[in-house]
Amino acid sequence: MSVASSGQARVVRQERVSVESSSIISRVTDYADMCRPRIAVMTMVATSAGFVLASPIVINWSGLIVALVGVLQLVAASSIFNQVLETESDSRMARTANRPLVSGRVWRTEAMAIAAVMTCSGTGVLWFFCNPATTVAGLLTLLVYVCVYTPLKTRSSLCTTIGAVPGAMPPVLGWLAAGGTMNSGAWALFALLFTWQFPHFLAIGWIYRDDYQRAGLRMLPAFTDGGRRAGFVATVYALAFVPVSLLPVYAGMTGQYYFATAALLSGLYLVATMRFAIDRTEERARGLLLVSVFILPILLAVMVGEFLHLTALG
Repeated sequence: MSVASSGQARVVRQERVSVESSSIISRVTDYADMCRPRIAVMTMVATSAGFVLASPIVINWSGLIVALVGVLQLVAASSIFNQVLETESDSRMARTANRPLVSGRVWRTEAMAIAAVMTCSGTGVLWFFCNPATTVAGLLTLLVYVCVYTPLKTRSSLCTTIGAVPGAMPPVLGWLAAGGTMNSGAWALFALLFTWQFPHFLAIGWIYRDDYQRAGLRMLPAFTDGGRRAGFVATVYALAFVPVSLLPVYAGMTGQYYFATAALLSGLYLVATMRFAIDRTEERARGLLLVSVFILPILLAVMVGEFLHLTALG
């Protein structure tokens, strides 16, 4: 073989390796996209908070890692099953039209197989390394999200309330994984996330209302009235969030620093929601969405920080 031919063969091999590497990276990226990383991050934060708050004086960090592995797999499986069932409606919305399943980059059978493996793996991790209570609660969360909330989205706006139930479960799963029981602390965490979700989702719904209408989704109060009902519902839940955000104090999990933080941030959430309810522009909706994403991790962080401080003081 001549030197030129050898060089050409080497270039062809390098190009083939490059194409294969690019294909693998693209595939992994699509799989990660189906798992919805932003939801996964919020799930990690909420689950970790619940685990720490239910822990005794010494926190089992290895137990927390195992719990996160199991819970995140179930959450990812829920997201993938949801996208399999909603491929058609996703194709009608600009914000979801490029998802891996819609674009055909990932096959439906392939996605179903991945979700099934994650469900089995996550269930196994929680069962063998955590406890039955966390396993059962995790599976029920997945089933409600996939089998109740998802099909209900095209049938009734009640799906918004149903969907808020699995959305509020991550801190409870963390609580149970640490060995806690469904006492006032667990219910306070559940109520906190459940109530927080409504202004958050209504802001998203207003921003993407045309997409939802094109897809035939009935996730939110109808926007045919210019969004007045959506603004009213969001305000009701934002008002409820003020006392609900203080429940961890009365459940004995935290103290005055969290109380002050929760009073301030829940008040800010209420103001942002009322501004949206009065003037239902996209700018006000995005402002409300930003506030909602901003306050929840801060509340959880302050709650955990003060809990650890109080625990250290004995």
